[in-house]
Amino acid sequence: MKTKIFGIGILLCGLWFLPVCAQDDIGTETVTVVKSYTPSVADADKINTIPAMTDSLELQKKPITYSIFSVPVASTFSPAKGRAAPVKRSGPEAIYNSFASFALGNFNNAALDFYTSRDFDRGDKRFDLALNHFSSRGDIDNTPFDTNIYDTKLALTVSSKERDLNWTARLAGGHQIYNWYGVREGVVDEALVSQIDEKQTYYNVEGSARFDVAESAITGGEILIRRFWDRLESGENRIRVAPSFLLPVSDEEVTIELHADYLNGSFANSSLNSFENTSGSEYSFFQAGITPGLLINRDALTLKLGARIVVGLDNEASDTNFYMYPDVTASYRLADEVAIAYGGIQGELRQNSFYDLAAANPYISPTLPIQPTDQQYNAFAGLKGQLSSNLSYNIKGSYKAENRLPLYKLNPENPTRTDEPGYVYGNSFDVFYDDVKTLGLFGELSLDIDRNFTLGINAELLDYSTETDNPAWNLPDAKGSLFMDGVIGDTWYFGANLFYVGERNDLISQAAANTLPQDFPSAIVTLDSYFDANAHLGYRFSDQFSVFAKANNIANNQYQRWANFRVQSFQVMGGFRYQFDF
Repeated sequence: MKTKIFGIGILLCGLWFLPVCAQDDIGTETVTVVKSYTPSVADADKINTIPAMTDSLELQKKPITYSIFSVPVASTFSPAKGRAAPVKRSGPEAIYNSFASFALGNFNNAALDFYTSRDFDRGDKRFDLALNHFSSRGDIDNTPFDTNIYDTKLALTVSSKERDLNWTARLAGGHQIYNWYGVREGVVDEALVSQIDEKQTYYNVEGSARFDVAESAITGGEILIRRFWDRLESGENRIRVAPSFLLPVSDEEVTIELHADYLNGSFANSSLNSFENTSGSEYSFFQAGITPGLLINRDALTLKLGARIVVGLDNEASDTNFYMYPDVTASYRLADEVAIAYGGIQGELRQNSFYDLAAANPYISPTLPIQPTDQQYNAFAGLKGQLSSNLSYNIKGSYKAENRLPLYKLNPENPTRTDEPGYVYGNSFDVFYDDVKTLGLFGELSLDIDRNFTLGINAELLDYSTETDNPAWNLPDAKGSLFMDGVIGDTWYFGANLFYVGERNDLISQAAANTLPQDFPSAIVTLDSYFDANAHLGYRFSDQFSVFAKANNIANNQYQRWANFRVQSFQVMGGFRYQFDF
């Protein structure tokens, strides 16, 4: 122990004297460097990252496990939710199932239209009711008789749409009043005008049905039952049934159309060629026909090859005739929708009736001869298509031959008739049958712009050749029309139409005692061609209510549609239309 204390004391003494010794001058000496020092790794010992353990005792590491104790923390933070910007959408257009329209005008003209439609049975069936009425009680210059007109029609329709069968049933009726006012000046003594009843009244009731079948041999059919009569004891009945069939054969289709048509009627009054109204006339016809056809469809070609075979019975004359007509049509796409060539040749035995003749000319007399028309052929060829998406055209030429074509011709003036009916003063029309060949040329253009404006124009030139060498009575040599409809914004709508009818010929004659009708004193008259311009303008206050104004015969031309039957001059009507759910 003493030895250690003594050594420490010597060391401390040495450290005390060391600074004193360092103060001595050690002198200067020159050192010459021969080679720079370049150490290398090999000159130093590396330290091991994990040194080797030389201890005899080695400690083992204990595994450590961690666990998280989660404690929920209440928070009032609520992030804002993103929302899409609203888009303004226009609501669906309101569709109403009913409307009513009413208008009044000069000449005491009045028009009423009513329509309603209702769906039932989950929309598979529909009920429609339509009422139309037009009346006029105004006077027309240069005629001593009343010129009143009443025309009322009522129709009830029930229809059904199913998966494989669609059908429609219709019940309709009509009531019309016309006056035989077309009397030449000086024919009727004004003192007798009040004693003459120039009124004619027509009535009709009819029921009809039509059905269409999908994926069946029978494709559809129609049936018509009609009763038509007037106030002068004329009457007519008609029944027509026409089913159709489709039979696939290989890659083609065979169509078969059948029809049966029965017509009978009577007139209580005799012809105006007679001076006495002693007896009337009766008529009865029956037709039965079959029209087979072969349909051929290719890429650009559609062809129908068929024929119409008809047996016609004249029951009053106990006469039976067989007829065979061509039924061939074809169309070929020359350039897609731009140009489509079409043509064909067809014929038919057309059943003329008192109802149809009165619908075309209500001023006929109830003394008509009724005969069917034998249209031997109607050959036509044309070109149609679309020059652009909104411009279409149609050009057609035709030539047809018709035997017993009914032509309207003035009855002879026979004021000495003993029964004194109101149609014996040359103010009614008879039907004259002639064999007529007609050459026609037709052209049409139609323009549609954005569904807001529609413009159409058509014209037809006609040339007739008759078997009797008489003019084709009351048939015009030219016809044409121009029409347009448009919408301005959401409130205004307008429309206009212009009709042109060329010259026509008629025959004025006077009945003479003990003279054949063809030898009655007579003269051919030519009716001037005429234009008839009409227009309408309307304003919609809402989806339901609108007002409108109509103008007819804007040119104020009292032309003659039929000989001696002048029309009303300029006419204007104003009214409203209301749509609603009923």
